[in-house]
Amino acid sequence: MKKYAVVGTGGRGLESYIVPMVENYGDCVDLVAVCDINGKRAKYVSEHIGREVPAYTDFDQMLKDHKPDVVLVTTKDCFHEKYIVKALEFGCDVISEKPMTTTAEMCARIIETEKKTGHKVTVTFNMRFMNFFVRLKELINEGLLGDILSIHFEWLLDTSHGASYFRRWHSVRENSGSLLIHKSTHHFDLINWLIDDEPVKVNAFGTRRFYGAGVREERGERCLTCQHKKTCEYYMNIETEDQGRMKKMFLDCEDEDGYIRDRCVFSDEIDIEDSVSVNVKYAKGAVMSYSLTAHSPYECMKLVINGSKGRMEADTAFGKENFKFYNREGECINLDRTHVKPLPGGHGGADPALRDNLFRGYSSDPLHQMADTRAGAMSIGIGIAANKSMLEDRAVYLSEFLGDFYPELKK
Repeated sequence: MKKYAVVGTGGRGLESYIVPMVENYGDCVDLVAVCDINGKRAKYVSEHIGREVPAYTDFDQMLKDHKPDVVLVTTKDCFHEKYIVKALEFGCDVISEKPMTTTAEMCARIIETEKKTGHKVTVTFNMRFMNFFVRLKELINEGLLGDILSIHFEWLLDTSHGASYFRRWHSVRENSGSLLIHKSTHHFDLINWLIDDEPVKVNAFGTRRFYGAGVREERGERCLTCQHKKTCEYYMNIETEDQGRMKKMFLDCEDEDGYIRDRCVFSDEIDIEDSVSVNVKYAKGAVMSYSLTAHSPYECMKLVINGSKGRMEADTAFGKENFKFYNREGECINLDRTHVKPLPGGHGGADPALRDNLFRGYSSDPLHQMADTRAGAMSIGIGIAANKSMLEDRAVYLSEFLGDFYPELKK
């Protein structure tokens, strides 16, 4: 049995890892401590899971007191690198929530420290474990498409899901690296994994015209105290949201760190894009056009992969997962299991499958679903390059910031 410590006790850390560790993995996981910069929120863990867990605000002290084998990092994205590096240097393996980190400099320090210490970093990309995408991966591996030529990938967030990023810490670039890193790292990794290729060059454009300052005059600092709450379609009642859990985790803890969980989606502080368009060139020759919209009337993923043998079209429109394959004669070919039902559990059953591999281990990984630092770097690498492309108005090569670690990108 391994000793685990968790740093970051927000919603993802608590519900996706801490609770399952205690309820489902007691035979192989010993949760020895949790840590959060907000002491009240860290202590809330014990209340939520029904047993006492040592809670810290001092990460170094937690490591010294409990000497965990593995540290699980689920903090704000911008703090991932700090805790990953410290844990590796202390002698721990690390499991990091996506994205691995937010900047090229932080990414470099993680790669260097992992190599120096010999300890391992695993990045949690749960989309690799969704039944739907597993089936797509199997079909691609079986040669259905032949050589991959091009990809069009569109991700639509509705104005419930999309707006949530603009009222939280994610809306500040310094915290999240923008949606291109926090959110799109999922999507970039998915394509990298599906087509078994790595990105080399990126060009991008982005705008913010739906959320943020200047969009609406009728606004306040936060939903709780806003005088427009009765007429605003984005109003969220933090006191009752999620059956009162959000109040206990955030509102009652504000005096510790000042974090406001229900900030206005039209705040002056917002400095990230709500619409992005990205072009990516891959090492084996494929090209991808990618777009993310954070204000769609409906939520959906739309994916097209063109290959030498035909065209695959996949989508999740209106709650249904389906895909079609067209051969070179233009015929739509019916495939077995073209409609794959999601499994129970978070993210369509992906979270339970991911946790099983993380905590119980795996004897084989035929689809390469477990992601390492290289996979983490390649996914955020597209986002980092896209941000740089928008800032400098030019195409950006990943070799500019990852070439020292992965020389083949320079070829």
